[in-house]
Amino acid sequence: MQSGGAEGSPGAGRTGWAGSGKAPPAGLSSSAPDCPGGDPIKILMPSLSPTMEEGNIVKWLKKEGEAVSAGDALCEIETDKAVVTLDASDDGILAKIVVEEGSKNIRLGSLIGLIVEEGEDWKHVEIPKDVGPPPPVSKPSEPRPSPEPQISIPVKKEHIPGTLRFRLSPAARNILEKHSLDASQGTATGPRGIFTKEDALRLVQLKQTGKITESRPTPAPAATPTAPSPLQTTAGPSYPRPMIPPVSTPGQPSAVGTFTEIPASNIRRVIAKRLTESKSTVPHAYATADCDLGAVLKVRQDLVKDDIKVSVNDFIIKAAAVTLKQMPDVNVSWDGEGPKQLPFIDISVAVATDKGLLTPIIKDAAAKGIQEIADSVKALSKKARDGKLLPEEYQGGSFSISNLGMFGIDEFTAVINPPQACILAVGRFRPVLKLTEDEEGNAKLQQRQLITVTMSSDSRVVDDELATRFLKSFKANLENPIRLA
Repeated sequence: MQSGGAEGSPGAGRTGWAGSGKAPPAGLSSSAPDCPGGDPIKILMPSLSPTMEEGNIVKWLKKEGEAVSAGDALCEIETDKAVVTLDASDDGILAKIVVEEGSKNIRLGSLIGLIVEEGEDWKHVEIPKDVGPPPPVSKPSEPRPSPEPQISIPVKKEHIPGTLRFRLSPAARNILEKHSLDASQGTATGPRGIFTKEDALRLVQLKQTGKITESRPTPAPAATPTAPSPLQTTAGPSYPRPMIPPVSTPGQPSAVGTFTEIPASNIRRVIAKRLTESKSTVPHAYATADCDLGAVLKVRQDLVKDDIKVSVNDFIIKAAAVTLKQMPDVNVSWDGEGPKQLPFIDISVAVATDKGLLTPIIKDAAAKGIQEIADSVKALSKKARDGKLLPEEYQGGSFSISNLGMFGIDEFTAVINPPQACILAVGRFRPVLKLTEDEEGNAKLQQRQLITVTMSSDSRVVDDELATRFLKSFKANLENPIRLA
């Protein structure tokens, strides 16, 4: 999730812009701004995040012919980050919904609706000729038959009905051709039904002892290769594991070897792209430490008595922010050309949602108290799960924290969220018996509550030595909550 401010819309018209509350403005434009009236105002698909290329119309909140006042919500748009409400900035009548709700992958700048001024004939409004209809609505793509025949039907090895067909390893194929043998005379023992070199040599031995005779399949008569129909493809003998499983038909029982395509939301597509870029372009380094939560749990219990509810994760966020303030060399980012030290300490907190992992930001976390951090995390987490985050609430950040402790995970490593340089992966706190000494020097077993944290760092800007020192300071701050005040 890339940092940076939200981008503006493609254009503005004579009645101004439409925006999503506090979100960036959406596209409203007029085909003739200097005209005194009569021309519809175009509602265009706006750019609501720096990485947004397409948007989905989740729901229209106004109907055709319905009056629209400034500030009214027009529709909900799913960007590559969240679902954002598009609000009107002026009065009028929603004359035409050009793109119906549920439409996906609408390019930026595409016409999605028309507004006319009050008193105009909205029923007979025409779509402006200079803005064509948006690209066709994206639907689950059906497999195209173009490349498949080139792979699956060599003419000289046409399968003969009634003969068992194998997948041959290159060595096995050479041996069988050299000794005029056929794989159907033996048994495939390789993984996923592959006829191996050993299987071919076994057939050669049987031929030499006279137990089998030379039996090469008769070549099929030459014919013009034609692309097989889907029925022909599935009717032939099946391999133990198909090379390319056929697509199953929605609403019908799945056949053996088929799969079902799962439509990906814009958010999940962007997450997949960003994670792949991160793992392939950012040199990840990892450092792990165990932290004793005894003092934190005691402070937390004291706060509960005063009816102040905070979580262990709130202390972790605060400890990370304080440590970043103490060690500004870690509060950096990589913009593609070099490191940049950031003047702010904004902590991105990973939140799991139905649509994917989002990272709302606790801004200026080092200056906030524990209770203020707790309130911010609760409010932003709810907005993230409801798909109501505003762009400024998830764009940017200088350091990320991902906590899977509530899922029973002891420890894990997380993927860096570029252009940030670090992410801290937090596991669950667990009781551990440790051998300690009392005041008299006697050894005794004592139960401690420990958590394991693993920091992934970008080696280009945070080397191993710096990451180690950061974790050492973080551990000291977390184990002594008085330092967080």
